[in-house]
Amino acid sequence: MKQFGRVILAAVLASSVAMPMPAAPAAGNPAVHKTVSHFRGVPTFANSTLADIGTFDDPIVREAAVEGLGRFNGAVVAVDPNTGRILTIVNQKIAFGDGYIPCSTIKPTVALAALEENVITRDTMLRVRGRKYMNLTEALAHSNNEFFEQLGVRMGFDTVSKYARLLGLGELAGYNLPEEHPGSFPMAPPVHGGVARMSSFGEGIQITPLQLVSLAAAFANGGTLYYLQYPRTPNEIQAFAPRVKRDLNIASVLPEIREGMLAAVLYGTAKRSFDSGGGETPLGKTGTCYDPTSKVGWFVTYADEAHPKIALAVLLRGSSRQVIGPTAAQVAGRIYRRLREQNYFATATAPSDTVKPVTVVNSGN
Repeated sequence: MKQFGRVILAAVLASSVAMPMPAAPAAGNPAVHKTVSHFRGVPTFANSTLADIGTFDDPIVREAAVEGLGRFNGAVVAVDPNTGRILTIVNQKIAFGDGYIPCSTIKPTVALAALEENVITRDTMLRVRGRKYMNLTEALAHSNNEFFEQLGVRMGFDTVSKYARLLGLGELAGYNLPEEHPGSFPMAPPVHGGVARMSSFGEGIQITPLQLVSLAAAFANGGTLYYLQYPRTPNEIQAFAPRVKRDLNIASVLPEIREGMLAAVLYGTAKRSFDSGGGETPLGKTGTCYDPTSKVGWFVTYADEAHPKIALAVLLRGSSRQVIGPTAAQVAGRIYRRLREQNYFATATAPSDTVKPVTVVNSGN
């Protein structure tokens, strides 16, 4: 696979010239200059399955997600990227809640906007702090804030907002999910840092795990944004059929974004998600920052690139130094390993072989 070869080459070059950069540092934004002690009210560890009803979840996926999350205070949402069917939700209270700052998981959306608007190509080199130049693959792999701040400023608030909303931010991700909240998306540039900080770690945005996994599923399947459906009765399972929210028409730029998300797993901020015992190398993006009440660690991912069978959003909350994107990536790595041990990926087939007839609900922009 040409892309895979390019990423391996990039990894060798990267390891020879620079150490990985942090996923989403707090520097430069007054809103996140806070110490860990400020967040004592939110625990890092909790029983995240306490109020869940998972009777009709995929039992293999749910077991893997519960074991992978372990004692962490957080949530996991798993989706079939070829249909939009929710396979499991661990910690349904958080997943169906108001949402959290996306941190650096906003970066693939900004990258997509910049590629679509011809602001950059995969080979464009931008000057960033700490090293002379960086391309998109490196910027995604190491979650470089300055790279994406530059993209946001070049495009402007309206353009960044257009693509974020196209990908489902600020609207319900699910179909007939009465518990779900739509998160929120700002109508004007955030006071702290403006469009630059919004583009580097999502300042001013509230995103839910459902919205984030929906976006990952669209990246996985080639650009179809499905309504997420969560069948919770035998009749709903029997009658399930995919529902398309909109076709995004982004297939031409996805290879560049996928390359950066693969690089993140191979040698960047998401390398803890790599399952060395399996052949299904995931793609993903970490996120680390603070919201007003706690530290937040995200990881959004899918596996694998050729025949994607599952997309995951992992969210961690708490007050300790363990609450970071790389730890969320480690949770996903444990999930992938458990699924591999259960031969979950062994039955993976091409999306065209698995998708049932699709009900198109909305194909507009």
